[in-house]
Amino acid sequence: MAGTIEALVPGGKANPGPPLGPELGPTPVNVQDVVNEINEQTAAFDGMEVPITVEYDDDGSFSIEVGVPPTAALIKDEVGFETGSGEPQKNFVADMSIEQVKKVAEQKSSDLLAYDTKNAAKEVAGTCASLGVTIEGNDAREFKKLVDDGEYDDVLVE
Repeated sequence: MAGTIEALVPGGKANPGPPLGPELGPTPVNVQDVVNEINEQTAAFDGMEVPITVEYDDDGSFSIEVGVPPTAALIKDEVGFETGSGEPQKNFVADMSIEQVKKVAEQKSSDLLAYDTKNAAKEVAGTCASLGVTIEGNDAREFKKLVDDGEYDDVLVE
């Protein structure tokens, strides 16, 4: 009866209720032990929805894999706003520094297609464009051009 359960949980605040409880209840694992382990592993993502995967065996043993929250959630948390712009090309809700972009790019590096921080920053900028977030005062598309031109190599190139 070994199996896998995938869910989105609030970082550091998972509980035995939905979505975990109903999924874990019929399994041989101790639900509270799983919840405690998830909270321990997701504490750094406090306040964000975090994807988790629980794999369990018939003997009640389990392992937990914690994913990284969506890029938009990391940006919102880093800059401190609740919702993106309804008109992201016209109305901007926040401005990120290059250091904040780099931090989000490094947090998401395992989930991105980019092979280095410079290209990961451009992927983060794409999400910024759809949220209505500027970077260093520039529209995200302009920021991508500046990155391509080497403007931020001192920060983004290892």
